[in-house]
Amino acid sequence: MEPQSPVTLNKPAPLSPSGETKNVQDLTIFVENLLGTLQEKFQTMSDGILSRMDEMGNRIDELEKNIGELMQQAGIEDNPIDK
Repeated sequence: MEPQSPVTLNKPAPLSPSGETKNVQDLTIFVENLLGTLQEKFQTMSDGILSRMDEMGNRIDELEKNIGELMQQAGIEDNPIDK
């Protein structure tokens, strides 16, 4: 059994001016809701990615600090390379 799609196809609406207006309004509302949902999901994903990048930056900073301390303990000079 195939999964059912959440989108259902309805019979075409009559081509009267009031029917067309109703369909356009319904489509506009649907598209606005869809775009709003997509924007929320995109924002959530963006926030998560930025949070992970900040966390990774902090971890890299801590790693550099620990490596510097180990080099000092080992008596190796810390000569940073100019970039």
